[in-house]
Formats: sequence, C-alpha cells, structure tokens
Amino acid sequence: MAGNWKMFKTPAQTTAFFERFRPLVAGTHHCDIVICPPYLDLEAGVHACRDTRIEIGAQNLFWEQEGAFTGEISAPMLKAVGCRWVLVAHSERRQFFGETNETASKKLAAALEASLTPIYCVGETLDHRESNKTDHVLETQFHAGCAALSAEQFEKIVLAYEPVWAIGTGKVATPEMAADAHRCLRDQARKRFGAEPAARCRILYGGSVKPDNIRGLMAQPEIDGALVGGASLDAVSFASIVNF
Repeated sequence: MAGNWKMFKTPAQTTAFFERFRPLVAGTHHCDIVICPPYLDLEAGVHACRDTRIEIGAQNLFWEQEGAFTGEISAPMLKAVGCRWVLVAHSERRQFFGETNETASKKLAAALEASLTPIYCVGETLDHRESNKTDHVLETQFHAGCAALSAEQFEKIVLAYEPVWAIGTGKVATPEMAADAHRCLRDQARKRFGAEPAARCRILYGGSVKPDNIRGLMAQPEIDGALVGGASLDAVSFASIVNF
C-alpha cells in the first residue's frame, strides 16, 4: 500500500503525521507500506519511520547520477537520504512536466541501478477510454517503459495502473474495470518476460482510492495493492486503507 502525498506537507507536518500513523499500523504485516512525500520531507519521513516497517519513497528522479541539471534529483541522492522506493512517470508528471515513455525507461534503469524499487505508473485518459483505446495505451506505455529491462530487472519493479480520469476527480474505476486493466498489463508482462515474472509482478491500482472503496478493489485477484493520493494525507484514513 503506497501513499503519494504530491505537493503537500512541510517537514514538521510530516513528523506530526507519522507520530499519529505509526501506532495505527504497528501490527500490520500483510503488506509493504510506502509513503512518497515531497523531496523536502524525505529526511523527516526517513527519520520518523526508522525501526518500523514503513518505508519512504520519492515522487520522481532524474536518470543521470550527477551533472548540470538544475532542479533535478538523482537516484544516488535519494538512496543516500534513505529512500527505498520511487514513483516513475506518474500521470501528473506526464501531463504537466513532459514525462514520456522514453524518459520513464531511463528513470526505471537509474532507479534499479541505485537499488531503489520503482513504481512505474501507466494509465489512460478519459478520451482513450471512451474511444476503446485503453488496452492499446497500456500496451504502449508498458512496452516502451520496460523495453530495456531484463526479466530479472522486471521482477524488481512494481506497476501501478492509474486511470487518469479517476485521479483527484472523485471518480473511481469499478473493481471490474480496474481488474480488466490489470489483466491486460499482466498479459503484456507474460508475453515480454514470461509466465513466472508476470505472475510475481505486483500491480497497484491508483485513482481516488478511499477507505470506503478499498475492500471492493482488493477483492479482485488481479489487484495487488493501491497507490493512494489524497486519502494518504490523513493518518487515520490511510491506516484504514492499509488495514482494510
């Protein structure tokens, strides 16, 4: 279960969140718990989660290790501060900041080289879905992003299906719609990397996940977890999702 805080919370607010969140999930052992705060909150998050099962991830990275890339953060920098995970190609990065399948591929490779676990995000827009192009979009994003990976590398990443039309809109794909998309991604993984890597691949659903819909989503065998946006900003709300 992963939380993406997007551009919310200061370091002090991050510390306060974890003071409340930690005891709520102290007995949770059935899933990995990951929270991806803004860059400035990473150190506070790592410190607050020390000696717990909660792990910290970043929301983005650059593919070079260092250089004249003003404003960017590298995988080794994230690793050094204590990150274990990183989001790659979230739909908002694609929509607002020019992320492409090709740059996503470079970022996946950089994350893996630094021993970070990337969560590679894919998903269709409303126009794509209404034009019956969902499968085509998912296939294109999957293959372009993962083209350079070996089967061994692929087993170290996590996929996240996030229908763009359901992110921050209050709309949510039905469990059946989400499962169909997850099934499409697993089929592509099977064709590209083989049956065993595809079966072991964890695919998360992201898109207006809340405490009141998590149980229905997770009842689908194809859905292995959730990438949670707004509902992860509140400790009680996110804990109820983690502990569904």
